[in-house]
Amino acid sequence: MSTPAMARRGFLKGALGIGALAAAGACAPGGSTSAAPSKLAKPTVTASTSAKGEITIWNRSGDLFKVFDAAIGKFREAYPGVKVNHLAVDIDAKLANTLISGTDVPDGSFWDDAKIGGQSEHLYDLTDLIAPYRDKVAPYKLSVNTVGGKIFGVPWDLDPGLLWYREDILQDAGVDPAGIGTYDDLLTAARTIKEKDPKTKPIHLDKNPFLGQLWLEMLANQQGTSLADAQGKLRLESAEYRRTLTWIQDAVKGDLVTHAPYLEAADINTLDSGQQVFVPWAIWWSFAPQQLLKATKGKWRAAPLPAWTPGGARSGAMGGSSFIIPAKAKNPDLAWLLYEFLCFTEPGCTAVYGPNSIYPGGLSTSVPSFTPALKPDKPLFKPIDALGGQDLWKVAVEAAATIPAAAPIPVWWAQSVDYLGDNTQRLIEGKMSPDDVIAESAKKIQRNLIDRA
Repeated sequence: MSTPAMARRGFLKGALGIGALAAAGACAPGGSTSAAPSKLAKPTVTASTSAKGEITIWNRSGDLFKVFDAAIGKFREAYPGVKVNHLAVDIDAKLANTLISGTDVPDGSFWDDAKIGGQSEHLYDLTDLIAPYRDKVAPYKLSVNTVGGKIFGVPWDLDPGLLWYREDILQDAGVDPAGIGTYDDLLTAARTIKEKDPKTKPIHLDKNPFLGQLWLEMLANQQGTSLADAQGKLRLESAEYRRTLTWIQDAVKGDLVTHAPYLEAADINTLDSGQQVFVPWAIWWSFAPQQLLKATKGKWRAAPLPAWTPGGARSGAMGGSSFIIPAKAKNPDLAWLLYEFLCFTEPGCTAVYGPNSIYPGGLSTSVPSFTPALKPDKPLFKPIDALGGQDLWKVAVEAAATIPAAAPIPVWWAQSVDYLGDNTQRLIEGKMSPDDVIAESAKKIQRNLIDRA
């Protein structure tokens, strides 16, 4: 069975694959090259009546493939002279090597934001084409698609972090979710709930090192930072990371944490039993109450993440994907017309996110990064029964509006999980301090990944 969660897991698996590529010698992301990126200027054809030709587009298999396949049908109506061969491909296994070899490359492909920076030399520079939309794209998505001041990905989704919570348990404990304005407030609320029911360990912390680091980066992004700056310089040794890791330690010491792997059996059981009450996670967690949770379906709600300081940002980005056009694509102009339609027009955004045969209520595991589509009073997907009829669209787009810009994701990011991701797990297990995590992780990332690049 294909699911949104499986699609997201494909992203996670794919990002982990960056590390495997590094062992492939000439195939390593970030390897030196003398080739300059090709620049794709304004297409020679724009009008729907004059656009003619054929393009091959790659997407991952699964439910998202079906969503995009239906949306591409709307593109065909707008551009009847363009034939689109839409293929389900194991992108994580094939795309990077195909770009490097230059053989049988597609005209465009779906790809994870985490991978675009490492392969920019094999992609079209889309800066001029994106220029008319720059002020209409979420700053975070522009920043992670920018390498050396040039834009190499067409921004698609935005994955805002939200605070998922059990409404019934909070009501029984007298906790008002609107009063959870900071992460200190979240610890206070968790203590109140635990006093009411000692068996609870209210806050989810993930047991998977990769996911745990991706989550940590969401919290860092919320504070306006990330593991590396725009020049690739490590900035783990900072007040923001120390604040976050200290908060994790405080939650663990207070016995307020359920340490479980994302949506595996142990996680689902403790979510359904009432042991877990708070899940600070990306919007794509909405899949859990809709498809996996049985006993507590309809009892979960979403709110903005708490802020780290009063008045601070109430969300950060966790994951995300965009579209790329290979430098050796046969018909890059036509691929751009497709992605422009899907990402930067009202019919395209509606076709992707609105109700369709795959998701009758609409696609609710992310929101568009195109800000004109992010209107709280004009939802693209419907309220969700599994969230008690909550209007998740309104919560998500209001949270998304607060996400700070970021820096391009460094090519060594996934490999750094062997250090920062693993050490964060040791912190949760009580085996390391926040200072230990920062010092040891920074030393090894710098020595083993950055200095060897």
